[in-house]
Amino acid sequence: MYRLRFYGLLLLLAVAPALKAQRAPRYAVAPVSPHASLLIQIRDSIDALMRRYGVPGLSAAIGVDGELLWAEGFGYADVENRVPMLPQTKLRVASVSKSLTSAALGLLVEQGKLDLDAPVQRYVPSFPEKRWPITTRQLAGHLAGIRHYRDQEFYSMKHYDSVLEALEVFKDDTLLFRPGTRYAYSSYGWNLISAVIEGASDMPFLQFMRRYVFDPLDMHDTVAEHVDSLILHRARFYIYRDSLLMNAPYVDNSVKWAGGGFLSTAPDLVRFGNGLLTGRLLKPETVRLLFTSQRTEDGQETGYGMGWRVGEHLGRHFVWHTGGAVGGSSVLVLLPEAKVVVALIANLQGVRLAPLGFWIADQVARHMVEADAAVPSD
Repeated sequence: MYRLRFYGLLLLLAVAPALKAQRAPRYAVAPVSPHASLLIQIRDSIDALMRRYGVPGLSAAIGVDGELLWAEGFGYADVENRVPMLPQTKLRVASVSKSLTSAALGLLVEQGKLDLDAPVQRYVPSFPEKRWPITTRQLAGHLAGIRHYRDQEFYSMKHYDSVLEALEVFKDDTLLFRPGTRYAYSSYGWNLISAVIEGASDMPFLQFMRRYVFDPLDMHDTVAEHVDSLILHRARFYIYRDSLLMNAPYVDNSVKWAGGGFLSTAPDLVRFGNGLLTGRLLKPETVRLLFTSQRTEDGQETGYGMGWRVGEHLGRHFVWHTGGAVGGSSVLVLLPEAKVVVALIANLQGVRLAPLGFWIADQVARHMVEADAAVPSD
């Protein structure tokens, strides 16, 4: 019961700014609770980060025990037109797309349609064979030797009609090293993973993601960013140049759907994390597979599982992924031991969001423990 009151308080504080003038007496009791200051502290920390980086707009959300507890927008989704950032504002989540895509790998493994250790040509026959074989497990852990962006490829303006067509960017390049021997981050490796998903499922990648990942978790605001389409609540994206806030340059992210091309909202990312931590989407053993750090051939842990970074922060074991897009920054933080999920997305390039995400998750977990301890025993 005490935890329910705590959750109710978070929701109450989230809507307070909009309702304060009409219903102020209802919120006078909030300071009595030992947890009343939590959301205020979180908001203050978000404000401080936005001031530090000059962030135009940021969306944040928190989930606990499978529930979306709080979501709020800060600043502007569109500076020129003074459009406020809302929880439903769609933003570039960049490499958090890898975490979303990893769920598709887990589903195909559970369905017996994907062997993570088979050569990728089993699922993508058109991909050229290299000096050494490449497996999907190695791709998902950045151990395959596929290169990352080169020159101005991060700012690609070319449109690709399919994931197979997008492989043309790198498919003929030599591997950087023998797969399994080194860790080297590669978004292009996840391009190849999207083609593997198509081959294993016999379904277009984006269709598979919608039908089997997004829709089952009610992630209706998560979409591939088509630059020629009208997308409701899509934000504008920004960079700083010579200390001046400017519109981000035009890019077409069809070159990297799986590795960095999705738009989403903070609440949708929390729904995704909740779905993983509560077993709603994948079996617990499959989630552990995604969340377990891989190793190089000589036994060294990489700190990266399959679409997820793993490691220790603030004395806790976290699973997370950051994202850096043209005009966007993101982080999705999971604290499995407490079933806490935190999502932060900004419409500005180069914002370091992960430390704040870890701190928020840690604070929420601490307050949960305090709430449980305050429940009277029989």
